[in-house]
Amino acid sequence: MPNTPTQPYQASKRETLPSAMHAAPGASLLFLREDELRAAQDMLFFALRDLNSPADSILAEMKFGRAHHRCLHWIARRPNLNVGELLSILGITKQSLTRVLGPLIRDGYVTQVPGPKDRRQRLLTLTEKGAMLERRLFETQRERLLTAYREAGGPAVEGFKRVMRGLIGPGGRAYLETSEPPRLPKPPRSA
Repeated sequence: MPNTPTQPYQASKRETLPSAMHAAPGASLLFLREDELRAAQDMLFFALRDLNSPADSILAEMKFGRAHHRCLHWIARRPNLNVGELLSILGITKQSLTRVLGPLIRDGYVTQVPGPKDRRQRLLTLTEKGAMLERRLFETQRERLLTAYREAGGPAVEGFKRVMRGLIGPGGRAYLETSEPPRLPKPPRSA
């Protein structure tokens, strides 16, 4: 039965959806069935749940959540990040950001200072306490990422990066492509 404008679109199990938008010139077209796309969606759900779970536990003890984690992550990646850039990266309202940044600043994890040229601008940096928390949260995810990358191998990691770039909207892609965030120093090794 054909889909009509009043009926929602439903692909049959046999129908294939072309996905060659990001294919290299000369590459063969990739056809994926809807059930394969749903399986990918399922995997993304479980991957994010399992990647974030240990960090979520730490944050919950502190009465923080994932929004706090995202702020800490991006401020760590871009010291002196201004509030406007953080709003753009997170894609949230100023009111939402204020609710998240307030406790981080009040509890001594983030400092906020006026910009050197424009005093209205607010520059965000992690304090030592904030850097330690961000590092602790990263460490809960680092090993899982490292293991997954090692198990998949180089070509699969490159393929994964291409898929992730394809999932990211134009604003996020432009941000990632036009700015190479500074690398954080490696933590000192325990003797």
